[in-house]
Amino acid sequence: MAVLAQVATQLQSGEWLSVKRLRLYVTILLVCELAVFAFIVAGTHGWIVPLDGPNTTDFVSFYAAGRLADAGTPALAYDLTAHLHAEEAIVGQGIQYQYFNYPPVYQALFALVAHLPYLMAFVAFQSATLLLFLLVARRILDDFSTTAAIAILAFPAVWWNFGLGQNAFLTAALFGAATLMIDRRPILAGLCFGALCYKPHFALLVPLALGISGNWRAFLAAAVSATTLVLVSLGLFGWETWRAFIATASASHSIYESGRILFGGFVSPFGAMRLIGATIATSYVVQAVFTVIAALVVAIVWQRRLSLPVRNAVLASATLLAVPLSLLYDMMIGAVASCWLLRCAAREAMPAWEKTALAMIYAVMLDSRGLAEELHLPVNTICALVLFGLATRRAARELGLSAMSPQRASVRGAAPTR
Repeated sequence: MAVLAQVATQLQSGEWLSVKRLRLYVTILLVCELAVFAFIVAGTHGWIVPLDGPNTTDFVSFYAAGRLADAGTPALAYDLTAHLHAEEAIVGQGIQYQYFNYPPVYQALFALVAHLPYLMAFVAFQSATLLLFLLVARRILDDFSTTAAIAILAFPAVWWNFGLGQNAFLTAALFGAATLMIDRRPILAGLCFGALCYKPHFALLVPLALGISGNWRAFLAAAVSATTLVLVSLGLFGWETWRAFIATASASHSIYESGRILFGGFVSPFGAMRLIGATIATSYVVQAVFTVIAALVVAIVWQRRLSLPVRNAVLASATLLAVPLSLLYDMMIGAVASCWLLRCAAREAMPAWEKTALAMIYAVMLDSRGLAEELHLPVNTICALVLFGLATRRAARELGLSAMSPQRASVRGAAPTR
């Protein structure tokens, strides 16, 4: 009991998370993650024991779509049979089909990437986008120390993204760069937000934030950026490809509703409800409630033009909850929110319990999907809710201080006349 009491005291005080200990913990974690990742890579390539069939990741879906575009048949990326054949031509027959539900804007990017050999393309894309995210995250933190770099690289969602061959580094880098530049370089920020049109649901709350805050330069730049990318892809691939995408996208909800993607890997409230056994209709109702709440908080925070770190922490964390389809690798946007929360701490000391909460999110993400499936508990959604709660609490505190400031100014002005 004495040991438990001591642990509880240290957790409450935050003493356990000193800079020196943080550097040690994240270094050990990164070394372990690298070792595990190397072992998994070796295993999935048959270098440990022979495999019955080939394995693959989501990346093959992107690469195959790029190959089809290079072959002059981009619309076939949305034909399940043709796309599967393209995937099998890359990694071998017998793989589980990886859907391609992205707009032709994203296919245009992979028409370039697919000129590289498959494994080289995988490594180049993941490494380049991770480097881009690392630069953005360190700039948000305003911390260019080795400890900060290791802590970012050891974040478990980084390795989920690598392992699944996904594009969350690029999404988080664009989102983070846009939030970083929104006040000083609104046009560049808008261009970054507009580039998210390849994954448009993650820009759901952006027009609301920009419009209600009166940042029309960023708003228009985002519209121009997205429109230009769409028109370029239309010019490259034609209307037939876009029509095929629209048909595919309109039917894609059945994939996410059915459990084809494990509900334990969802971050959204929709996925959380499906995990605990709720019906599809109930899950959408709950999702709609959270979307409205997230939108209202973003509207209040951005309309009142609170400090940049608070606005961006709220926008990033709210985005994870506002969209029905956010998955565990999309917690890279949660990393953007966390970086902005830590930036807040540079202005006002972060309570010890907040540090512990962020550290717990960090640790739980190591196997959040496994825990969720085993316990039937929406672990990823809880992590996103905690992030949103911390950001909202910061916003409420700042709103409270701003409401008190006129009274304080009045008292200071009246004192000399007494």
